[in-house]
Amino acid sequence: MATVSGSVSFLSLPPTKLLHLSSSSQSPSPSPSSSSSSSPQVPVTNPSTKPQSEPPIQSISVKSQGLPKPKVAASAPETTDWVASTLTRRFGLGAGLAWAGFLAIGVLSEQIKTRLEASQQEANTKDVEEAKEVILPNGIRYYETRIGGGAPPRPGDLVVIDLKGQVESSGQVFVDTFGVNKKPLALVMGSRPYTKGMCEGVEYVLRSMKAGGKRRVIVPPSLGFGDKGADLGSGLQIPPSATLEFIVQVDKVSIAPA
Repeated sequence: MATVSGSVSFLSLPPTKLLHLSSSSQSPSPSPSSSSSSSPQVPVTNPSTKPQSEPPIQSISVKSQGLPKPKVAASAPETTDWVASTLTRRFGLGAGLAWAGFLAIGVLSEQIKTRLEASQQEANTKDVEEAKEVILPNGIRYYETRIGGGAPPRPGDLVVIDLKGQVESSGQVFVDTFGVNKKPLALVMGSRPYTKGMCEGVEYVLRSMKAGGKRRVIVPPSLGFGDKGADLGSGLQIPPSATLEFIVQVDKVSIAPA
């Protein structure tokens, strides 16, 4: 009878208490294996051996590509150098272009000036219908066949002339630059010694001529090659005390290069 009542009293308990008792009585205590499985496993590596791959470094590099790069302010010296180099290149190019333009303008203006001078010289040059003999105090005689319209040469100027010279007594020609394939002579006024058949009498006549002018000149021996004559080479001999006859034409008068 007592056994039955004990069983009845057990059955009369509330369901919540019954569930609590059953769970407390049936739940086993946690084992060491289950607690270790719930906690994160830390891999044990041998310090003497290196890992074959480094996935953490690769994952970090991938993440850094997605993130925006932080803005780093440039230092003052680097920025100043960059600006200075840019300005230097810009002003250097500008100065080069300005200098090239200046040279081009100078060459163009010189060409225009030369053409204007040549046109004025040609316009003012006149042929003499009747050449008259002019006798100078030093014994030179000349005949003006063309009056030049250009500038007269001054000491130190570069003068380009065509010249034909011959011995008056024999007619032997010792210099002749007239012709298509022949080159004119160039001399600096006041320079010595003379070459190519030039002499003091020809230079003296040039002082009173103008660019574009032409004269027939008779030079006495004292202003020619003197009492000894001259050997001009290539078989050309000027006899002693020879009177010389020249045809002198002034082609151009300009400032001699420094």
